[in-house]
Amino acid sequence: MAITEKEEIQKLYYSITEVSEMFELNASTLRFWEKEFDILKPTKNKKGNRLFTQKDIDLLRKIVELVKQKGYTIQGAKDQLKNKSIQKKLDNNNEKVIEKLKLIKSKLIIIRDKDI
Repeated sequence: MAITEKEEIQKLYYSITEVSEMFELNASTLRFWEKEFDILKPTKNKKGNRLFTQKDIDLLRKIVELVKQKGYTIQGAKDQLKNKSIQKKLDNNNEKVIEKLKLIKSKLIIIRDKDI
């Protein structure tokens, strides 16, 4: 039974079997990576079955790229992901600062124009 692209996009959770087929990995590899990578946390149902969200799949895609395609060790992949998340936080903070500065600038312009 083939799943169409539209149905796949609307799916909220993927089973470990589906995810292992997506990446051509054993389910045991996914379970191992879950233990190794702290940021990979699929939810579990009452039975204990892992349910992967799109965010988990995106993270797995990065892990597969680092480990399988680029040849990183597990520790090297962890370091790369950690560095990327730190950089992302810095970028987000920079964007917030820039927005605040723009707001201050616009308020100062209003004050300046009132005095004229």
